[in-house]
This record gives sequence, structure tokens and C-alpha cells, in this order.
Amino acid sequence: MTNLADNLTATASRHGQRPAVRLGDSVLTYAQLQDQAQRVATMLKDRGIGPGDRVGLVLPNVLEFPVLFYGALSVGAIVVPMNPLLKDREVQYYLEDSGAQIVFAWKDTAGEAGKAAAAVGIECVRVDPADFADQLSAFDPTTEVVSRADDDTVVLLYTSGTTGQPKGAELTHFNMMSNAAVTAETLTHLTEDDMVMGCLPLFHCFGLTCGLNASVLSGSCLALIPRFDPIEALETIQGAQVSIFIGVPTMYARMLNAEGRENFDVSSLRSCISGGSAMPVEVMKNFESAFDCIILEGYGLSETSPVACFNQPGMERKTGTIGVPVRGVEMKLVDDDDNDVPVGEIGEIAIKGEPVMKGYWGRPEATREAIRDGWFHSGDLAEQDADGYFTIVDRKKDLIIRGGFNVYPREVEEALYEHEAVAEAAVVGIANDDLGEEIGAAVALKAGSSIDAEALREFAKDRVAAYKYPRNVWIVDELPKGPTGKILRREISAPEDALN
Repeated sequence: MTNLADNLTATASRHGQRPAVRLGDSVLTYAQLQDQAQRVATMLKDRGIGPGDRVGLVLPNVLEFPVLFYGALSVGAIVVPMNPLLKDREVQYYLEDSGAQIVFAWKDTAGEAGKAAAAVGIECVRVDPADFADQLSAFDPTTEVVSRADDDTVVLLYTSGTTGQPKGAELTHFNMMSNAAVTAETLTHLTEDDMVMGCLPLFHCFGLTCGLNASVLSGSCLALIPRFDPIEALETIQGAQVSIFIGVPTMYARMLNAEGRENFDVSSLRSCISGGSAMPVEVMKNFESAFDCIILEGYGLSETSPVACFNQPGMERKTGTIGVPVRGVEMKLVDDDDNDVPVGEIGEIAIKGEPVMKGYWGRPEATREAIRDGWFHSGDLAEQDADGYFTIVDRKKDLIIRGGFNVYPREVEEALYEHEAVAEAAVVGIANDDLGEEIGAAVALKAGSSIDAEALREFAKDRVAAYKYPRNVWIVDELPKGPTGKILRREISAPEDALN
């Protein structure tokens, strides 16, 4: 019997006066974080919220997020984190699907969440830092943390919903405890002296586990940024002496291409972690050269808490790969009939072990489809080398079939990233009567750079097979991204004038 909130209790008892989270010049020590979380627990208990009840959080990366998160966990509740940019009908869907009994919403977006809560018939608590501490002072701290079983659900993390409505991945206390420990002990070697960059959204699994939960477990401090901006990130690294940076590839690319980045002192960085999507090799090489650090790339999903596979410290790092399975995880590649795929051939990643979710909330059929014989089927395609290192090829659903030939967008994107003017690239399939699909590429250029679409097309043509290069190339100001900064291929479509 355990509770993820026990980590906060243990760390506060050891390092009560050390900083736990900071936002700009505002800091909460571990003792203050625990005290406020305990008052949230009393607030929830007074409203009849207890073990197994769902509590919605619609907040950006602010100090109040960990307070509410650990407060809800302390009474045994299940947290449902949501993107604060969601509109009322989207919030309503999450509230109805999860059966949430209460929702806390950040002041700037409380209007949308409030409308959703009213439609569902539950309370929406507006969170404003100007009076939040005063609100909590009306409640005495609840010092007892409710015991939970290892397989009790702790969070419902709604997947991005690339097909159909989003589904709530049920992660258990054991899932998240194990994955936070793997992050802290295996990937980053976190200690109480580390400052961790908190620019990944805490409402997303990557930021919640590898940022918040791993930091609290280790007694580190998490430096928050409400919304990623490359200059603000560089200022925070310099000002807070950030030692661990955890981000997605687009964050690294934006910092690398930020005007004036050479004026910032980033010498405090000792480890950089990348996940969320495949890191373009050119971005990795250029970032490491410019920032004098090593990036360790890995892989995981919301359904795996999220860390499943990584290039790990103390092991050979193979650039372009996602490394090997972490402690407590098995990984294999399978074909469409769930047969194992030989070394060197492409197959779908299947994952088994400690971080794999309990299932999808209220969706037994979807759970049975995703988890077969104990193996979670990811929908991602990869190949494995003789040393056991995995390399992502692409999302299964992103595969482009042009004239009967398989084209993996990432391979073409890597070729485009080799051009010095390219900041970001996304390759997509375009419906074609003769070939089934044609190859298209949306490209965003670095500030101050210029090149036309035709020249980029020829550049790619020289680097990939004839059936792979993008016949349709168009320049955009920026590419559509999800809440973590991951490029969303599904939202990209070719303009009429780009079609050949």
C-alpha cells in the first residue's frame, strides 16, 4: 500500500527548507508545498471528495499546480489534468467522460472551464495567485495521506485523440512511482542540488513524471515556465542555474535558432533529455555543439507513464536511436499478426512492464485492442539493431504509401533538416488519384533565412530515393504543434498553389 503523495511527505521531512518549485522570483519550499497541499486535502474532504473520486485540473505551469495535484492525491483522489487552452465543450467532454466531481481552473481560462462545469453540474474553483493562499488558510492541514493500492488509479491522462475521441489512460500509483524513480535514478541521476527545467506542461505525462514527480522524489527544484518561449527558457537556465533540461525536439530547435542565444550563460547544464517525438539528428548535433552538452534521447507514451526506452548514462549513446528499454520494461517489435520481427526489420513497438497503464478509462474494448497478452501496442514503427537499440521509423498511421512503396516521413524530414535554412519540417501524405498518396512537405525557415520551395525540393531530391522526395513543398511561418510542442502532422494540409 502506497500513495504517490508519500514522496512529498518524505522529501519535506528531509529537505523542508529547500526550494521545491519556483516561477520567476516566487518560490515554494518543500515545507510550504506540503503545507498548502495538506490544506487542499482538507478543502476537498470538506466537499466530500475522497478515494477514487476524480478531480479536474485546468492549469498551466504555475506554483498552484503541484499544490493542487499533491493535495488531491493525499485524499486518494484521481487527478484529471487538462490543457488550459481547451474550450468549454472540450473541458465538458473530459469532465463527463471521467465523471469528475470538481474542477480547479486557472484565472485566465476559468470562464471556459466554468461553463463546462455548469453544464455538467459540478463546482469550478477559480485559482488566482492573488488570493489562493488566503483561500487555503481557511482550512487546517490534513497531515494523513490516504493509503492506496499499487494498482489504484492516480491520474487519467487523456491521449491526443489522433483517431476518434480522446481516451483517458489510467495510470496507477505504482506506474508513476516506478517511472519517476527510473527518471531520477537512471536517466538524470537527480539530487537535491539539481535545478530541473519545468517547461514541459505538467498536464502532460512527460512533464508530470519526468519534471514534477521525479523532482519531488529527489528533492530537486523545478523551475517552471507557464508557456514555452526560447528566450524565456534561456533566461531561466542562466538565472536559475538549471542543471537538467527536459524537453521535446522543437524546444531544442527553437533555443538553437533563437536570436542572441550566444549571449546567455548556459554552462550550468549537465544533462539534457529529449522525448515526445524523434529528434532530428542535425538539430541534436548543432545543439550539442552550440550548448556544449549531451542530449540523451528516449521514447515513451502517456500509456507508459511515459518513459519506456532511452539512451542511458553510462551506456553507449547511439545518435538517432531511442536507446534500450529502461529498468522494469520489456520491448519488442511485432508485425500485423503480433509475430516477433527479426533484428533489422521494421515492426510495431510492443511494451510490457512496470509503467504500462491499467487501461483506458471506461473503454474495455479499446483496452483489449491496445493491450494483448500483457503487451501494449504503441502504433509506432521501429527497427532494432544487433545491440538491442531501437530506432523510431514513424507512427504507423503516419506511414505514406506512394505507388505501392512505403515512405516514412521522418526519413524525408531528416534530409530537409540538413539544409541550413530549415528550422522545422513536417512531411505528410497527399491524396493522389494515380499513386494513392504523394509526398508533401511543410517547412518553416530560420529567422533571417530565405529559400524557395523549388530549391528545397531539389535539395531533398538529391538526398533520398526518387519515390521519397517531396513533390509538393510549401513554406509556412510555423508548424502546428500540440501542448508539448510536438509537431502535429494531422493538422497539416497542402495549399492549393503547392500542389503539382
